[in-house]
Amino acid sequence: MRDVIVIGGGIAGVSAAARLSEHATVTLIEAESVLGYHASGRSAALFEENYGCPSVVALNRASAAFHQPYLSPRGFLLLGRAGEDAGFDADLKALQTQEISVDTARAHVPILNDTITRAAYHNGAQDIDTDRMIQDFARHLRANGGRIITGQPVHAISHARHWTVQYGTDQLTARTLVNAAGAWADTIAEMAGIKPVGITPMRRSMARIPAPGGHDVSGWPIFFGVGETWYAKPDAGKLLVSPADEDPIAAQDAWAEDMVIAEGLDRYGQHVTTPVSRVETTWAGLRSFAPDRTLVLGPDPANHSFIWCAGQGGYGFSTAPAASQLVADLALGHACAVDADVITALSPARF
Repeated sequence: MRDVIVIGGGIAGVSAAARLSEHATVTLIEAESVLGYHASGRSAALFEENYGCPSVVALNRASAAFHQPYLSPRGFLLLGRAGEDAGFDADLKALQTQEISVDTARAHVPILNDTITRAAYHNGAQDIDTDRMIQDFARHLRANGGRIITGQPVHAISHARHWTVQYGTDQLTARTLVNAAGAWADTIAEMAGIKPVGITPMRRSMARIPAPGGHDVSGWPIFFGVGETWYAKPDAGKLLVSPADEDPIAAQDAWAEDMVIAEGLDRYGQHVTTPVSRVETTWAGLRSFAPDRTLVLGPDPANHSFIWCAGQGGYGFSTAPAASQLVADLALGHACAVDADVITALSPARF
């Protein structure tokens, strides 16, 4: 019998399993054949400490030192047009950044058109090497004697004196079960006889387009409109453009719909001088939120051996270092470095 079974091989599950493996025997089970296949493998992967609700910001800040080896400079640029002043001012305050001139904004992104009336820039936003982070956590787990099982969907869970998880033609038992199943977190809870918390998967779509006008985009920041109704981010010499959609959808291997992509490209196109002439590829991922859009971390109030590690939304990578340590500490009964009020805000007991 293992001490802990972790269900879910995205960044949330892999990081939690790695932290737990420092003090316990751990097995991670992932339905897909590779780690990070769904949301984690389709993330825009940006680290900005001030992005998110207060509990997310607290986890971001607690994760900052760990992130350093995985970060590279990016910066972000907020753009406003006529009639958007109220929204721009609200974003400016929420993002805790400084307004700059439109001419300075064009120095960062030279394709901005004449409809741009306001801009703000922050150089603290950084790209995250997501694949390296997942693989490093996986190596840490294995180095501590942990086991990773991929390509094996869980089809039954029961609890008596311990948890029994059935997958494929095999099964495992453990004292503690960690639910890091992302979009499927409520499904796993129901399978385990635990009340769901209301996790809702939401689709986020993306298109890759050639570098506009032949520009070298490698040094451009991520740039986006008021209210984040779209964003564009350099990626391997191209631009990723997203409508920043959040369409509720059943847990699945998501794909992008043509009309949603077209809307995003149109919003982007209203801010730039170079029209989109070609889309190279499109895809979508699932960002899963609890009803209050805050992560769900910690023991279930009805059964403390069932540990939630879910509801990461778009903050999985940015919060993973601190969130995984918190999950491990709560599961093992260790002292937590995170403030008590943040633990309360994240606890599944709030539902």
